Order: sequence, then C-alpha cells, then structure tokens
Amino acid sequence: MKRHILALTLSTAVMGFFFSCDEKAALSQGLVIDNRLTDAEKATGLFTTEVMWKMGRIGDYLLSPDGTTALYSATYYNMEENRSVVNLYTVPVDGGPPVALTDNGGKDFSPRYGADGQAIYFLSDRSGDVQLWVSHDGKITQLTAIGGGIEGYGIAPEGGKIWYARRVQVDPMTTDLYPDAPKSSATIYDDLMVRHWDRWEDGSYSHIFVADFDGTKLSNDKDILDGESWDAPMAPYFETSEISWNRAGTVLAYTCKKLRGAEYAVSTDSDVFLYDVATSTTRNITSGMPGYDKYPRFSPDGTKVAFSSMERAGNESDKSRLMVCDLASGRITCLTRDFDYNADQIGWDGNDALIFIAPIRATHQICRATLDGTVKVLTEGRHDFNGFCKTGDHMIAPKTTLSMATELFVVDPASGTDRQLTFENKEVYDNIRMGEVQERIVRTTDGKEMLVWVILPPDFDPARKYPALLYCQGGPQSVVSQFWSFRWNLQLMAAQGYVVVAPNRRGLPSFGQEWLDQISGDYSGQNIRDYLSAIDDVAKEPWIDADKLGCVGASYGGYSVYYLMGNHHKRFKAFIAHCGMFNFESMYGSTEELWFPNNDLGGPYWSNDPIAKRSYANSPHKFVRNWDTPLLIFSGLNDFRIPYTENLQAFTAARLMGVPARLVTFSDEAHQIFKPQNSLVWNREFFAWLNQYVKGEPTPH
Repeated sequence: MKRHILALTLSTAVMGFFFSCDEKAALSQGLVIDNRLTDAEKATGLFTTEVMWKMGRIGDYLLSPDGTTALYSATYYNMEENRSVVNLYTVPVDGGPPVALTDNGGKDFSPRYGADGQAIYFLSDRSGDVQLWVSHDGKITQLTAIGGGIEGYGIAPEGGKIWYARRVQVDPMTTDLYPDAPKSSATIYDDLMVRHWDRWEDGSYSHIFVADFDGTKLSNDKDILDGESWDAPMAPYFETSEISWNRAGTVLAYTCKKLRGAEYAVSTDSDVFLYDVATSTTRNITSGMPGYDKYPRFSPDGTKVAFSSMERAGNESDKSRLMVCDLASGRITCLTRDFDYNADQIGWDGNDALIFIAPIRATHQICRATLDGTVKVLTEGRHDFNGFCKTGDHMIAPKTTLSMATELFVVDPASGTDRQLTFENKEVYDNIRMGEVQERIVRTTDGKEMLVWVILPPDFDPARKYPALLYCQGGPQSVVSQFWSFRWNLQLMAAQGYVVVAPNRRGLPSFGQEWLDQISGDYSGQNIRDYLSAIDDVAKEPWIDADKLGCVGASYGGYSVYYLMGNHHKRFKAFIAHCGMFNFESMYGSTEELWFPNNDLGGPYWSNDPIAKRSYANSPHKFVRNWDTPLLIFSGLNDFRIPYTENLQAFTAARLMGVPARLVTFSDEAHQIFKPQNSLVWNREFFAWLNQYVKGEPTPH
C-alpha cells in the first residue's frame, strides 16, 4: 500500500498535447512566482499552510562528471494560479550561489549530463507535453516531438545510445471492437486488474524504447517490449530508477512484472531483465526469485549487476536485500544477509563496493557494503538522507529532518560529516519558529521499547497545558523517520498549538525485520496497543491536557482512526481519517493490488484461514456500535487503492449513529492531496475540526 507519463514513433508528427491552447500560451509566458514571506508572516513567526506552500521543493539532483558541480531541480507553486513550475539550477560543490538554467518556463526536470560533461539534457512540458530538451552554451533547444510525450529517459554513460519510455496501445479498445459505435464510453474487462492506483486500465502500457543518440537527435528507435501487455517501468509509480544502461550502452537493464490478469493482481514477482542492443535479445537474471526484484545497477566495468530483492512472494514490505549478480556465471550473492535493515537507493562505489540508504532507528542513513558482505554505516544523527550521488571522491545527498524540508548536503563518506550546500528555504527558517523535536522511549504492553517522536509547539512553556494529537502512520510499513512532508506535516500541526505524538509502532521499518513483520495478520493487535501506549505515556506529562486529545491518520493511519473510533475507551475528543480502510470485505473486493490484503489480512474474506477470520472479524465497521466521537473524513475520488466508497461507508455510519461528522472529497485527487488550493482547503478543514472538538473553540463555518 506504500510507496510514483504516451503513443507514436519519433518519425511521426506530433498529434496533440495534454494542454489547451490557453494553457500552452500561459506556459510559454512563464508562471509568476513570488513566494516571499509577508511582513505579517514574519511578525507572527508561525508556520502556516500558506507559508508551507511558499517553500521551494528540491527534487532531482546529480553531480557533474568531474564532481565539482551539483545540478538539481526545484519546484515552486503559485497558489492563486493553482499550479507550479520546476526550474533547474547548478551550484559549485565547494559552495556559492546557485545559477538558474531555466526560468519558470514550465516543468523542467530529470536533468542529465551528456557524455562530454557540458550539455545538460532534461525533460520539459514547456511545449505542451513532456519532451526531451538540452541546455548548451546558454541556449535551450527542444530535441524531440514524440506524439503524446515521453515519461522518462536515460543516456548511456559513454553516449551514443538513449532509452526513453512512452505509452503505447497494445490491447484493443472498445472502439476497435465496435467501430460503428465510436461515441460509446464502454470499457470491457475479462480479467483483473481493471484499475490501478489512480487510473482505469485502457489497454495501453508504458514501454521502453532504445535509440541511437548523437546529442542532438534520436534515430533508429525501437520498442523493446513490442506487443507485450505489461508496463516497464512498472505501474503504478513508473520509476525511471528501475532502468539503467551499462557504461558502453550495449546492454539495458530494466524491471518488469511480466504477468497478466488475476496472476498479476496477486503477485509481487517482478524480475530484472537485460536487453542486448546488438542482438535484440532479452535475458531474465532473477528467474525463480518470487518477490520484488528492482532497481538494477551495472558495475562500472559492466561485469556485475546489483539490484534490490525481496525474498517472500506477495509481501511488498519484506526486507529489501542488496544483491549482486555476476553476469559471466549468473551467480547471485546477497550482501546484506546479516544486516537487519532494508537496502534502498543503491549505487556502485567502484567495482568492489556499493553504497545504499538504510532506515535505522527512525532515521535514514548512508551505508556501504563490500562484495564480501561487510556493511558499514557511514553517517549517523537525527536526520534522513534520502539518496545520494557520488562521483569520484565527491558525494552529495538530499537531507531532511522533521524541522527542515529537503536540502542538498555535501557528505564526506570517510568521516560521515556533512556540509549544507543549498539553502532553498533560508527565508522561512530565518523567520519562522519550529517546535522542538524530542526522542522518547516508551515501554509497550509486551515489554518492548518503542521510539516515539514528540513535537512540541513553538515557544513551548512547560507550565502550560497543551492539547495533543496521536499521529497514526500509513503504509502500514513505512517508517516514522525524520521526514518532511508537504501533506502531513507534523511541524504544521505543532504550530497550531498541539503536542504531536508520532510513535514508531509495530510494523514500521528501521527496528529490524521481526518488528516490521509483526503487523501482518495482526492489524487490530499489538500495533494498536502501541499507539495507545504512546499517547498514554505522553498524556501523563504535566504539560498535556489529557482531556484534549485527538487522533489523526491517513491510509493505514486512516484505518487506525476508524478502528480506534470503536475501541479508544473515551481517550480522544476527535478523530480525522484520510483515505482509510473501513470495511475489509468491501475493501478486498474493490482494491486492485490483491497481494496486499492477501499478505496482511490472511487472504480473502471467504477464506477459512484463521488469520483471515480474525482480520475480518476485527474490521473497523464491526465496532460502529461504539462510535460516539466527532469524525472528519477526507477522500480522493480517484483513489483506487482505498476507494472513496470506504470513506463514504464510514461517513454514513457516523451520521446514522448520531456522531458529528464531516466528509470532504476531492474530485481531482487520488490517495494523496497534491494540488495547492486543495491542500489549502484540506488543512483549513483539518485544523478547524481539531480546534472545535479538541480545543473547544468555535468553528469558523
């Protein structure tokens, strides 16, 4: 449940864009961005939704071939226009002001250096749909005009070859079956999956094309999945990190789940494939490995491929192991067998070692593994490093904390020390007060130690009493780390005068696989008791008003809210659920990735498996008779992971039980809220509800 763009050849004329003429005109004129803080915002010094949406958001990042320059993208929003731009910048690794390569002309992203280290390629929608562009000698030039646009690309390190992804129609459409009914809106399905994440399946798939590339044009492009009915990169996230070249551009590694229908819906069996450009042949190097195999990376000498792998079939949150395949022998070795944490964001460090990111005790750290299986954690501290880029002796990494959005840092791998390189939101941090973040160890009901983050309001006064919020994490197996979110921001909650309690309950990574696995098949058990242990422990503090507690969460956190609604024994004054699971039986029949409930609930609702029986018997809707606490519900109508009907059922139940309730839906959002003005409404409703029912303040509505 956890953790991401379409259809002709290059030689064909562009057949249309995703944007109207007015929208394209607006793009060509650029979007005005003025996100300076107002005098009033500086005077109050409080973190608000409006301030948060003025912050720049660093995205892509990489180093120049000589390691002396960092190249990155940053996104900025215009709240009034309800849209954004993405610009590209360079900054010397030794420090200095950033230099803009693009300026509000559209969304410019996925930058890549050319083999000469001078030209910078990137994707942009500035012409209407997403195409490949180049910045060279101060000039920006469009290189492709592929009908429908492209979704991602990668240039071979030594040049000469490029891959790109675009959507192609493989299976027939209804209009192909019934040409005499061209205006029919019917879509016909004979098997699963009929929809995925936020879109209905329409017989089109993301395919990888390879082409010759001389730096200015593409030629001889070829669909390496021609006629095949599956996505590469894989749905629903379409991550370009699932694809990589060897240095010479002779072999392309990619990830794909080559299954269809019901078999696809219940399986996590993706594989790593190698496509030989000269022979047009494909080799599966992970055949027989039943879990997720992803993110292949060639060693610099091209003799080995590293990738991440989950061992157990159908478990999307199994341990992510670091594997290396020797291409000559086909032998695969696990480098992290004795390392009890996930290995993510992998990359080679020479031919004999790899660097990766691991979640460790509610943080994310940079680690290094040698081919003999020796693992060393290179960094430490209360922060998240969410990736890295290393060229020679130079390394940069995006870093966050619960009090800081992503900034790029220069990291010394030898000492683990770091130095801040970008200062994207300096004005905010210079003028806006953040709350203190405390690390607290809470004893659970089964005698374990649980790490809980406690975020205090700015200007915290221990002589006062504060209302508190229990934050329930989604996933369900996603770590509550030193993350920064523009959707569920814990500092934003604290800034409204709440103490935020964020437990790393059972089922979350970074505390070993046993802690992570415990939640599967036990949704209503120990992790729920962990939640209550955390809030009960903090509520004992003299600075907490134990009569003013709220509980909030999204996705699995939304399920947690619905379950606690019927089982909280009068602890909480108000609840907020976003896109939560309410009725496990209807959820099973209407979600798409069925491996998830099969693994986590024990199977379908008609199963005689004891775990499944216990899971469905403890579905939140079974406890509606106990509901007596105000409930606010959010739902995206394009959410197919946890369909909006789950939340509609919960709202109906609350109102028929006479419980104060409000349902807020977004017709243009899915499982998360991304659009600026939607976020503004979301946050205003969120805090108005808490202020009314937790603090006891009058509602503004």
